[in-house]
Amino acid sequence: MNAAELYDRDFAEWAVRNAELLRSGRVAEADLNHIAEEIEDMAKRERRAMQSRLARLIQHLLKWQVQPMKRSASWQSMIAEQRFRIGKLLDDNPSFRQELAKWIDQEYDHAVHLATLDTGLKRDRFPSSWPYTLEQTLDRGFLPD
Repeated sequence: MNAAELYDRDFAEWAVRNAELLRSGRVAEADLNHIAEEIEDMAKRERRAMQSRLARLIQHLLKWQVQPMKRSASWQSMIAEQRFRIGKLLDDNPSFRQELAKWIDQEYDHAVHLATLDTGLKRDRFPSSWPYTLEQTLDRGFLPD
């Protein structure tokens, strides 16, 4: 069975075989179309991971802002964890830096929705748009008042 036929039958074997073909310089035998698709999908997964982390970070910063009496170490820990993971993603994907502000805007409504579910508060208790700069959002020492 050639490398391309393996793709739908046994993905793990397909991946191992194509890696071997590429490493040995036998590019003509490799399943280049599927390899290209998988590489593009890898980038999409990284982007989705970053966007998810941003939504979670915003969600917890919003909760911190609107419920000062319920602030807890676990909220602060969640904020720190999301910032740390975002930093790791940025280390691995520095090109994401230019997209962060746009992604924050795109993820804001989802983050507010999550915060309303967590807090039981209505949407109008939260800012209509993200009120903090990118630098504040990612700053390990920043917590909204």
